[in-house]
Amino acid sequence: MSTNIFKKESVAHYLAADAKLKRTLTAWDLVALGIGAVIGTGIFILPGHEAAQHAGPAVAIAFLLAALLSGVVGMAYAEFSSAMPIAGSAYSFGTVVYGEIVGWLLGWALVLEYFLAVSAEATGFAAYFNQNLLAPFGIKIPVALQAGPLEGGVINLTAVIIVGVIAVIVLLGAELSKRVENVAVLVKIAIILIFIGIGIFYIKTSNYVPFYPKQFHGAPFGMGGISTAAATVFFAFIGFDALAANSAETINPKKNVVRGILGTVLIAVVLYVTFSLVLVGMVHYSQLNVDDPAAYALHVVHLDGWNKLITIGALFGIFTAMLTMFFGGSRLVYALGRDGLLPQVMGKVSDKHHVPTNAVIFALIIQAVFAGLVPLAQLASLINAGTLLAFACISFGILPLRQRADIKNDGFKMPWYPVLPVLAGLASIYFIIMLPTETKLSVSIWLVIGVVVYFGYGVHHSKLQQRSAAS
Repeated sequence: MSTNIFKKESVAHYLAADAKLKRTLTAWDLVALGIGAVIGTGIFILPGHEAAQHAGPAVAIAFLLAALLSGVVGMAYAEFSSAMPIAGSAYSFGTVVYGEIVGWLLGWALVLEYFLAVSAEATGFAAYFNQNLLAPFGIKIPVALQAGPLEGGVINLTAVIIVGVIAVIVLLGAELSKRVENVAVLVKIAIILIFIGIGIFYIKTSNYVPFYPKQFHGAPFGMGGISTAAATVFFAFIGFDALAANSAETINPKKNVVRGILGTVLIAVVLYVTFSLVLVGMVHYSQLNVDDPAAYALHVVHLDGWNKLITIGALFGIFTAMLTMFFGGSRLVYALGRDGLLPQVMGKVSDKHHVPTNAVIFALIIQAVFAGLVPLAQLASLINAGTLLAFACISFGILPLRQRADIKNDGFKMPWYPVLPVLAGLASIYFIIMLPTETKLSVSIWLVIGVVVYFGYGVHHSKLQQRSAAS
């Protein structure tokens, strides 16, 4: 069989292949999914670590930069979703505008992102649940069941169980997923607002001085610390890709996807920046290198009674983030199976719940293994590079998309073309460069493995290649 690894797929073929997926999601449902993903571990854990290690009180600026770039890139995703409302997000979009090999590498990178994100969120959920909810009531899980073998245990049982619970919800269809997400997101936002409302009265302005400490200044232009902090928190914003991954299940995607993305950006930037400013105002940044900074801050100002509320907020926050990531990841596996790049059994949709059941079960197995056996630190270190790689390709992809006469788009289009797409793509590359070296090395190895899988399996089973050879 002759092959052309840069062969491009047609939008019409994807639309026909996704016809069994049921369109049930509104703009508000997408906002809930987006907030569910973006306001998770990122807000409950990362502000403390990044303030202490990279940016000081200027961590609020780092979150602002990350949110703003994500919002601009989100508009690129929205244009793609308007032009081609299909499953698979960056993978499918990349295959249409760049060709199969580029789309595959984007999909391969994002499979890692989604699966590790769910697993990392699960280990974070387990830590909060075991230590802050069960332990105070005298309920102690055996040490062997609290951590995997790399941390002296056997398996992180709580993390495995919560991944299983999420999988059951996803298996029962998008309708149930969105109902659970909508309720949980309201609870989470309410608790974050309560923390901000209480904490604002305990701010010491002296904690803001210096706002950007000199020890964090570095290349380029003294913005090294803020840039590294911003690059590190990008995994929280993979939710934008997850929203686009739901295009095939969205009502009127030409309008609702951009509403969902921009609504998520607006709410996220307000909550992240405000939360960070209150946190570093309550406690000196140097003391915040802890996994539960909000609870710690309340302890420092002698408001321990509110800790349980923060714990509940964190659990809801992590739960909703897992739900959105699991949803998006399973749809990506479905898309790869649909096209033959992974075993085609992954591309089958159940007639009862209109869900890619095999893809969900596959995602469950992989994510449960990672969550049960691998520590949070190792999981989190790998999550960012693939997200930023997808951001860069989707931003630059607006240029060839606009040149395609066969793709009609009478819905949303990214403003200030071509300047804004190019700037968003260049900014994404800049933040990739600013990632820690070990993260870039690990993801490079994963991409090399992806190339081997593609040429060893995918290119020989690709439906696109088979149709091309037949014609």
